[in-house]
Amino acid sequence: MNRVSILFSLIITSIIAILFCLIILFSKSVFFENSNNLFFLIFSLFFLFFIIMISTNILIGKFVKSKIDDLYSAFNSSGIPIETEEVKSDSKKLIKSIQQFADDSNIKIKLMEQKENFRREFIGNLAHELKTPLFTVQGYVYTILDGLIDSKKEIKSYLKKSLKGINRLEEIINDLDTITKIESGSARLKITSFDLNELITDVFDMLEPKSKKKQISLILENSGTVNLVNGDIKSIRQVLTNLVDNSLKYGIKEGTTEISVKNISDEKLLVRVIDNGKGISENHLPRVFERFYRVDENRSRSEGGSGLGLAIVKHIIEAHNEQIYVESTEGIGSEFAFTLNRYI
Repeated sequence: MNRVSILFSLIITSIIAILFCLIILFSKSVFFENSNNLFFLIFSLFFLFFIIMISTNILIGKFVKSKIDDLYSAFNSSGIPIETEEVKSDSKKLIKSIQQFADDSNIKIKLMEQKENFRREFIGNLAHELKTPLFTVQGYVYTILDGLIDSKKEIKSYLKKSLKGINRLEEIINDLDTITKIESGSARLKITSFDLNELITDVFDMLEPKSKKKQISLILENSGTVNLVNGDIKSIRQVLTNLVDNSLKYGIKEGTTEISVKNISDEKLLVRVIDNGKGISENHLPRVFERFYRVDENRSRSEGGSGLGLAIVKHIIEAHNEQIYVESTEGIGSEFAFTLNRYI
């Protein structure tokens, strides 16, 4: 039953009703003199109304059924398996599917809101990180240009401080560039085999002056052994450097930063960077790998760094299709661990 048939049926019914009314009007003078005729008229009108309602319900039912059949045919033609009985009778599954769709939509909306909040927070943090060294440089340069200082020694001191601000800006930009290249896939990894213990020793040697200044001991467990791994040596060096440097920043006087390498399977080994420093409270742990996220903002900025070190670590490890973990207890220390492929 299509729309034309429904429309045609309604027109016929309307014509019959109009003709009936005309007949009544033409015979009005005689028709209403008898009370039986009046009763017959009222009964006829109710009967006609009843017939029209039943006809309309039947037509609407057939119309709805035809649309469901059309949907069934469309699903069948698209190759989606569906049973006729399910379409006709299983309303519970339909309601459940609609509810599931609504729930999934709500989850997607919440994720979009979270991403938007993260975007706003990231832009705000980035602006703050760039403004701090920029305003520092600007202040020193304007002081010199305005002639507020005459001593060459003071001018040199101001220029050195300005240079530190410029270096910090350069560090932030370089780290952002590194993350962008890793995320876009333009920074291709050069996978080779190398001795991980030797690489760790090189990183310790590079950071030894800082560890001595902080009076923190650098320890490599089983330093005499060889642990061959597959990976991009340049990026793994950056991972180790960032993790050890981060450990030194938040370490305690006469503390330790230890790296251990252990085989966890025939194909994987686990690298653990452990310290007995300040530690991280539990509520901060889920966000430590976010860009510019700082557990202690005042202390972090006084220690330097771009605020992107751990974010870069996470991106590099994930680019190797490996996993990174963090455990920490405030006041006791932290442990960062990641997996690598063994060279077999």
